[in-house]
Amino acid sequence: MNSLLMTNGKDISSNLFHSIDAEQSHLENAKRNNEVPRGRSLLIIDDRALDRQCLAYCISAHKMDMDVLAFGSMGEWERKRHDYPPLAAVLLNIGGRKIGDPGVSEEITRLSSAFEAPIIVLADADDLPQIMKALECGAKGYIPSSVSIDVCIEAIALSMAGGIFVPASSVFAMRQALESGSPAARPLAGMFTERQAEVVEALRRGKANKIIAYELNLRESTVKVHIRNIMKKVKATNRTEVAYKIKDLFPLNSVSATEVMKGNDH
Repeated sequence: MNSLLMTNGKDISSNLFHSIDAEQSHLENAKRNNEVPRGRSLLIIDDRALDRQCLAYCISAHKMDMDVLAFGSMGEWERKRHDYPPLAAVLLNIGGRKIGDPGVSEEITRLSSAFEAPIIVLADADDLPQIMKALECGAKGYIPSSVSIDVCIEAIALSMAGGIFVPASSVFAMRQALESGSPAARPLAGMFTERQAEVVEALRRGKANKIIAYELNLRESTVKVHIRNIMKKVKATNRTEVAYKIKDLFPLNSVSATEVMKGNDH
């Protein structure tokens, strides 16, 4: 069986979940009756059949308000996409592969560009460079396989609500590196160039362009170019949004929301 559809508790009795082959049952009835699938669905992509089926079972057992689909590849899902409700999120399980492995980062980037639904990466590793690379490619969350199923579901819900989930341990590691001034903090684990990382840190502290230019010995026009490139990388529409997004990822107690707002362009 190449694909799996979970009913998410809608027809579950005795606290059990019910799985059906995506080729059978109500899908065929829906086609015969010209019914359009309603609701929304969580799509799990994993080329390992047992892993994806077990994960689908576990998520479905928590009765999320959506169908849980499990496919071996996006190609398999795309051939049958019209049989299912619209996507609410895509959970891409890369297992032990690295974001830098051939095809992985390209797949995340392609999915992020092709779908409005958030793309969430599930992986065995939880090292910060890999996490930042995934976010740079457009992922809206990074879930290490070491977390519990409850945390996994909460992380999916957060990404669907517009947030970005990363493991707390990685955020704390980056925060400590930033506050200690460690060279390892630059260039923000590969997400930014060294100069962009310096501009990011200034933005986090609510500094205006003129001040950033003076402190970094740059032209103000050059600072603006760096900010535009940073905005593209974090998918922000203005410098204030950049500051908030970076602040959410790497909290800094000395930066308040008011200070961030004071850093408007001059």
